[in-house]
Amino acid sequence: MLTARFEEFNLRFKLPVRTSRGVIDHKRGYLLSLAFADNPKVKGVGECSVLTGLSYDDKAEYDMTLDWLCRNIQKPYPVLMEELIEWPSIRFGFETAMLDLMKGGRGLLFDSPFVRGEVPIFINGLVWMGDYAFMLRQIDDKMKNGFKVIKIKVGAIDFEAELDLIRHIREQYDASQLTIRLDANGAFSCEEALGKLEKLAQFDIHSMEQPIKAGNVANLRDICVHSPIPIALDEELIGHHRYQERFNLLNTIKPAYIILKPSLLGGFACCNEWIEVCRINGVGFWVTSALESNIGLNAIAQYTATLQIDGLAQGLGTGLLFDNNFPSKLMMKSGELWFRK
Repeated sequence: MLTARFEEFNLRFKLPVRTSRGVIDHKRGYLLSLAFADNPKVKGVGECSVLTGLSYDDKAEYDMTLDWLCRNIQKPYPVLMEELIEWPSIRFGFETAMLDLMKGGRGLLFDSPFVRGEVPIFINGLVWMGDYAFMLRQIDDKMKNGFKVIKIKVGAIDFEAELDLIRHIREQYDASQLTIRLDANGAFSCEEALGKLEKLAQFDIHSMEQPIKAGNVANLRDICVHSPIPIALDEELIGHHRYQERFNLLNTIKPAYIILKPSLLGGFACCNEWIEVCRINGVGFWVTSALESNIGLNAIAQYTATLQIDGLAQGLGTGLLFDNNFPSKLMMKSGELWFRK
């Protein structure tokens, strides 16, 4: 007989993190543990956590839903996953915990050369929003640490200052030395987006994530058609739980890329469906973490290592933003993520 329980955790950021939705200084979540009653020492563990103001399931009933899952854990797995369709991060944690339990409860979910410590995952360095000096310090730090791809959050400071920042980077590193991705998190208005994209294009930008707020499908399609910078969908994917919805979205907007965040989209099986839709529609993709603890990040990194993603840097951190994270076998070195055996 399968048993389940959950417990809360609270991670503290070393420094408050500024996003387009405000400043956050902690990350609250839950660890979901599964075990068989006749062998309780072997546990499968998954992370269930949300991003305030972004996650589809950032709702008051979150704790109640986790409690419901634990009380109904004897139901068949497919039935439970279907009943949790409106709770993507709980599905992610449940799927992770089940995979972990079935593999012996050792945190080894997907076998690959990555988890055997043989090859790394190529990742980008993330530059958080802040004033000019703060962002410049982060960029210099990323370059010293060997990153070849950086992603810069834009939309928090004056646009002209952001242009100056990117111009400064390009004066030191051309596109052959450094790939620049940008992420607006929907900060541009529909009216100003194309004008800003045209000004940014002079700096050889790889892609722009979510230039306008999610839900403006017609505007976003128009931007994708006319933008001199390839557009990647991020927040736009959230809340599309069914295969047909996903197909219709990509077939309508026709972005260059989508960003897969398993804990926001409903887990790995859901991401696999998105990938299938991408391949049908000729859309590229990469995987990004979403401020998970090391438990969730470990699962996402192992999953990412099983995908065939040609040369694209993944958006996977190392949990170093928090000062009270869980132990991890993940290690960052020279812009690459390694798994320590």
